[in-house]
Amino acid sequence: MTVGVGAGGGTAALSETELAEYEQEKPARRLRPALDLVISAWCAVVSVGVLLQVFFPLSAGTQYYLVIFLAAVLPITLVCYRGWKVPAFLNPFKGRTHDDPGLLDWLLGAVALVVCLYPLLDFDGFLERRQAPTGTDVLVGALLLVLLLEACRRTTGWVLPAFSLLFIAYAYYGGYLPYTWSLAHQGFNFDAIIAQFTMGTAGFYGTPLAVAASYIVLFTIYGAVLDYSGAGKFFIDLSFAAFKRSRTAPGRTVTMAGFLLGTVSGSGTATAVSLGTVSWPILRRAGYPPEPAGGMLAAAGIGAILSPPTLGAAAFIIAEFLQVSYLTVLGYAVIPTILYYLGILLAIEIDARRHGTTSGETSNLSARRLLLRFGYHFLSLFVIIGFMAVDVPPFKAVVYAVLIQFALSFLDREHRLTAGPLFKALAQGTRSVLPVVATCATAGVIVAVTTQTGLGLNLAEIIVDAGQGVTDNPTVVLILTVALSAIAVLILGLAVPVTASFIIAAVIIAPALVQLGVTQAEAYMFIFYYAVLSEVSPPTALAAVATSAITGGRTMATMWQAWKYTLPAFLVPFAFVLTDNGAHLLGQGSLLGMVWTLAVSMLAVAALAVVTGGWILVATTWVERALCVPAALLLLYLAPVTIAAGIGLLLVAVVINLVRRQRQAGQPEGSVTS
Repeated sequence: MTVGVGAGGGTAALSETELAEYEQEKPARRLRPALDLVISAWCAVVSVGVLLQVFFPLSAGTQYYLVIFLAAVLPITLVCYRGWKVPAFLNPFKGRTHDDPGLLDWLLGAVALVVCLYPLLDFDGFLERRQAPTGTDVLVGALLLVLLLEACRRTTGWVLPAFSLLFIAYAYYGGYLPYTWSLAHQGFNFDAIIAQFTMGTAGFYGTPLAVAASYIVLFTIYGAVLDYSGAGKFFIDLSFAAFKRSRTAPGRTVTMAGFLLGTVSGSGTATAVSLGTVSWPILRRAGYPPEPAGGMLAAAGIGAILSPPTLGAAAFIIAEFLQVSYLTVLGYAVIPTILYYLGILLAIEIDARRHGTTSGETSNLSARRLLLRFGYHFLSLFVIIGFMAVDVPPFKAVVYAVLIQFALSFLDREHRLTAGPLFKALAQGTRSVLPVVATCATAGVIVAVTTQTGLGLNLAEIIVDAGQGVTDNPTVVLILTVALSAIAVLILGLAVPVTASFIIAAVIIAPALVQLGVTQAEAYMFIFYYAVLSEVSPPTALAAVATSAITGGRTMATMWQAWKYTLPAFLVPFAFVLTDNGAHLLGQGSLLGMVWTLAVSMLAVAALAVVTGGWILVATTWVERALCVPAALLLLYLAPVTIAAGIGLLLVAVVINLVRRQRQAGQPEGSVTS
């Protein structure tokens, strides 16, 4: 996507090529125009096919469609993303300004097309041979495995392919482990392993790929249509026009713009970068130092994929795993989203006072006029929610939204989706999903091995036994297990994309939590939040690295600032897995229960803001902050006794701060306080 002139008056733009550096770990090639047009045409055709599949599904079934879909996207993934460095004679097409694929890339793409289409030669027979695959079946499956691992390596790096190879080794050699070991199993030969990957519904063509091909790609198409119809620019302009006079206006603007822009981008880091190019000059004029500004931008960008109505890609996988509607998953996220943005807004209020920021006039535009002129861009978002509320499947709802947004684009002469822009939007929709498809298909290896060997249940028992080896207290065991799970997901997320880290953790860690009494919904949402939050977690924190490049701030300091802004999102998930009343935070239970848990959690978030920001009515001392740490933790436990204790500690901190404020107000000007 491209971001044009912001409401603040300055021109700040990122091209699609520049933005690609932050949309995935491995950016795509910069193709020469003629080849880029060919690839775009292929991607546009794929997008049209995906849209038609919603209303005219193939009679042969879902797995048949997945085979065709993978055959359409895997070859262009291998062509569009950089592979191994090869001698110059293997890449005679490479020019000075372009990074065209070489002969090896074209060869891999051709082989990928052949092996992906192979099952269609005799699809029914192919599925029936699962228990006794032919030599050709195994050879083709092995080639597909190698090509998927390479596509995943090109788009996201080495970590997920290495994980996959480790799981394959476990499936093959697990039979040699001592039978007394919990991880031992009967062992499987190579033919059985490949058959599980290619001929079943738990491998390459399992739930992760099905979600990518049936849901995620539709939302990337929708996001591209929104962007090319001018919605992205409108959302930024509206945010800048909404807040003008308050000293916290710049921070609020960034937060609101990040939330709205995330519906278009679908990528937390890309949202932060797009927003940063427009917002940083305004934040700088308002008096924000580079590091807090970068942290705020990173937090706003990540919040976009934690928030309804368009959560991250993993949310669709949660819906499939739980066999619930996507609207139900959106319901799970409502209260955590409120708490997340409350934490950011409180941090903004504190930073405005600590840094002495000004309003930094953000826009001369009228928010009212913008809404009256371009407010129709919200309509398609409401359409998605409205259709899902009346039980229309999300994949149909988003197609209706695409059609409505296409029609509405003609209300703006500058952004009409005529043939050229529509072609670009359709092409961009499929191109955006290429890394996700490679990730999801490769993650099928882990899902297949876990299913075939029973690894998930075995690991769950090991994790639970480790906790029980420390103590017999079930509450302490649960706390230890949840804490270790959070650390594991964060570490995993430092090396692989959000979708991949969620899938791996869902099949390995979630069973352990469920075994200890956590519901599946709570376990999956816990993992989802920590998978997303890995993007703002030191020492990698891709979103913070990107925003620090924009603001010129120190990278590590920007990471810690981002962590400060997102702290509530790190602790709130513990509440809904550790406490009896935590389910209310996921929108489950009575309305009264949801209201009071939300109110108590808001107090906890306020206490956390005091801890990280160091301000109540005036700057706090270590005593007040020390009181607020246990206050926040006790409040988040959501039990009557702990709530009372937490409120008491928070009140003590407020009273101490109030007394200090009055003393400072009564001192002569220029005197020094202790």
